[in-house]
Amino acid sequence: MDRFKYIKELFWQHKYKYLAGIICLIIVDILQLFLPKVFGLVTDELESGSLERSGLFRYASIVFLIALSIALMRFLWRYLIFGSAIKIETLLRNKFYSHLQKMSVNYYNNNKTGDLMAHATNDLNNIRMATGPGIAVAFDSTLIPIVAVAMMLNTVGYKLTFAAFTPILMLGIIIAVFVRKMHRTVENMQEAFSSLTETARENFSGIRVVKSFTQEIKEIAKFQKSNQHNKEMNIRYIRIMSMLHPIILSISALSFAIALLFGGIAVIYGDITLGDFIAFNGYLGMLVWPIAAMGWLTSLFQRGSVSLKRINKILDIFPEITDNEHTKNIKKIDGTIEFKNLDFSYPGNKNKILENINLKVEKGKTLAVVGKTGSGKTTLANLIPRLFGVEKGMLSIDGTDINEIPLTLLRNSIGYVPQDAFLFSTTIKENIDFYRNASVGEIEEAAKTADVYDNIIKFPHRFDTVVGERGITLSGGQKQRISISRAIIGNPSILILDDCLSAVDTQTEEKILKKLSEVIKHRTTIIISHRISTIKNADEIIVLEEGKIAERGTHSLLLDKKGIYHELYQKQLIEEQLMKGENQIVR
Repeated sequence: MDRFKYIKELFWQHKYKYLAGIICLIIVDILQLFLPKVFGLVTDELESGSLERSGLFRYASIVFLIALSIALMRFLWRYLIFGSAIKIETLLRNKFYSHLQKMSVNYYNNNKTGDLMAHATNDLNNIRMATGPGIAVAFDSTLIPIVAVAMMLNTVGYKLTFAAFTPILMLGIIIAVFVRKMHRTVENMQEAFSSLTETARENFSGIRVVKSFTQEIKEIAKFQKSNQHNKEMNIRYIRIMSMLHPIILSISALSFAIALLFGGIAVIYGDITLGDFIAFNGYLGMLVWPIAAMGWLTSLFQRGSVSLKRINKILDIFPEITDNEHTKNIKKIDGTIEFKNLDFSYPGNKNKILENINLKVEKGKTLAVVGKTGSGKTTLANLIPRLFGVEKGMLSIDGTDINEIPLTLLRNSIGYVPQDAFLFSTTIKENIDFYRNASVGEIEEAAKTADVYDNIIKFPHRFDTVVGERGITLSGGQKQRISISRAIIGNPSILILDDCLSAVDTQTEEKILKKLSEVIKHRTTIIISHRISTIKNADEIIVLEEGKIAERGTHSLLLDKKGIYHELYQKQLIEEQLMKGENQIVR
């Protein structure tokens, strides 16, 4: 498997910046190699007494110009390489986010939000570190030792060079052993971070439930356990790195000890000059940074490699529901919906949620769906916008198989109000409009139709009022009515209302239904509700029981059958009478 398949293209887009950055880095390394030679020449001339004031000024000027050039080139390579790495991280994060947007609803049923957040933050940061500092240090750590050793050979010969350099060769074996241990440790560490993120996210999202049941202590204990596991995984990684760095530094110190011993002897016996010995130690000192950086470099690439593997694993997942070669060039949807012998089971579950559904809803007609909790009502509604896939021939719209309709056209033609009225942490206006660039008049008209306009204008900032996370600052009924406004503003051909009036009282419900009647009569409408009062005027009503259509017909026809629907109706009549009685007692 090509681990770099998703990042190669991004590298290629920035290849010239990387190339320019590497050239600047090479210039820095070459310039650094002149400094020990200059200091060696100065030492020899000082020792011989041949260095005059003008010569000393000349050498000082050379050192200053080299230092200035190094500073400039170092700025350029950092800007070019690190900047390119940040751009690659940004592009890869956009690609990752866009990919997640294309995934089906079922993907989010099987993957935790905290894990995805960890991928989008921690993993992509690790990739940036590998593609920025990692690449720079890799070139630096490779080039400097090669050229420095060459200069050492030219300065003092092969005997002293190889004597001092031999301990460094031991690092290859040591690092190979550490890399093998480090790989699995990094994987465990990043998985622990994902788990910690998910634990925190879930707690913050459900903080009101936690406080309502006074379970803060238990939740704190749960988080501490996850945090402890994250700490242990990080400690394992730190333990390995803590062993690696002292070993690297000890080996570099051993090289200096050998250089001091054998180099000092060579100077005493006149085999090399004092200036050569100083230059040699300068080159040997330049090897310390690449040697010390090997552990950090190994860590960067290990983290980056594991993170890239985790990101690739997600990007490799093909969306379950998407357009394909069978998609037709359809421009408009009128709204006739037909189910033919439809069976449905959720992916990975053999149990049938819906079975043998045969149903046709003509354009402009209203279908109501009632039934007990778990009977398959919401599942039936979710199949129409293809939130879940169905087999060919089981569901069609306007005579075209739903799998052959362009996905964007299909969903743009459907106004869907789900059970859970979700609002974004932005203004009411933006929640209703939802990127459709509707006029202020259209937004206000939609709010009036959903009978929420009067509530909105009472807020201090009216339609510019910012709602809290998931609309927490609004009541359940207000959230539902804003969701209805959002659904109808796009003038969809099909309208799906999934128990969207459950949080309002019966009087408000009647007002909303009366205003919605004008909207509903011009489009195909699916209404799911537990309240008979909500759906009694529908053109057809079906009763679902254990995924099958148990009864069907109009309100009056189903009452005459005296079956499940009649039983539900009678129960609700009794409940209404009891509530009226309670209200009278209160008064």
